[in-house]
Amino acid sequence: MTSVFFKLAAATALGISLTACVPTTNTSTSGPKVKPGETILAEGAYAAKADPQFNVAAVPEDKVPQQFRRQSVYYETDQPPGTIIINPSAKHLYLVTGKNQAMRYGIAVGRAGFQWSGEALIDHRTTWPKWTPPPEMIERSPEKAKWKDGQPGGPTNPLGARALYLKTNGVDYGYRIHGTPEWQSIGHNASSGCIRMINQDVMDLYERVPDGTKVIVLTASGEMPKGLTLPPPTPKKKKPAVEATAVAPGAIPALKVLPPPVLTPASVTPAAPGATAPAPAVPVTVPAAPAAPAAAPAPAAACSVPLVNGACPAN
Repeated sequence: MTSVFFKLAAATALGISLTACVPTTNTSTSGPKVKPGETILAEGAYAAKADPQFNVAAVPEDKVPQQFRRQSVYYETDQPPGTIIINPSAKHLYLVTGKNQAMRYGIAVGRAGFQWSGEALIDHRTTWPKWTPPPEMIERSPEKAKWKDGQPGGPTNPLGARALYLKTNGVDYGYRIHGTPEWQSIGHNASSGCIRMINQDVMDLYERVPDGTKVIVLTASGEMPKGLTLPPPTPKKKKPAVEATAVAPGAIPALKVLPPPVLTPASVTPAAPGATAPAPAVPVTVPAAPAAPAAAPAPAAACSVPLVNGACPAN
């Protein structure tokens, strides 16, 4: 009897330990069946939500446009359940829940110059992620330099309550699906390429999808992407050019010497009476002294006859 009791206890303990190993993520994507043209809003989706690390404040549903609230919709697609499809132009994220069925969330996407399209996989997921602005963002917004080593997770963190990190062909291009404390930005082009969601919505999505989930970002025209399309790199600011003169190795750069200005008497201010005139800062050109008068002609020889009108008459 005792051995049977111990066997039952061991089996119970084993069952508890195995239960502890099961991931807490709810990978079920099932939802209510929705007919074409019908939508079913999620009740109480944006109430205040308690979380082990931080509490999430309620979002006023009446301030969120109905088309951007969480809801079950009829969505024609050939993608299997569990696939995430993002339509940037409509500002919607769809989680396929069945044949032509999806859970739809409102999102904010990249503003002009930051849009991208293609396929990716969720590499990993994080609760209350740390945010580190890339150097390009710090260059555009120098006030973000204080977070160059990372901003800890919390209610004011730009990545919100959850972050799903995306990779394409094993490469991380810096794109995320994440929450945001700025729920007013939902439905707008407001990010640097990442997909923003209301915190309550990204928490719901986090619980529905596992790592490795396929993510498809449609093109700007709403079509399936044919490859990965990334935004052009941000042009770097040009530094002012410095004019330099080539100098041969070992040579001393030549100095360009300008001739001193010639001062005229009108440009020289006389010193006040009794004051000592300062020495001129530059050489002063002094007019040359006038030439000496020509010597008088030598007197003629003595006249041997009396002078007539002061002159010697011709012999």
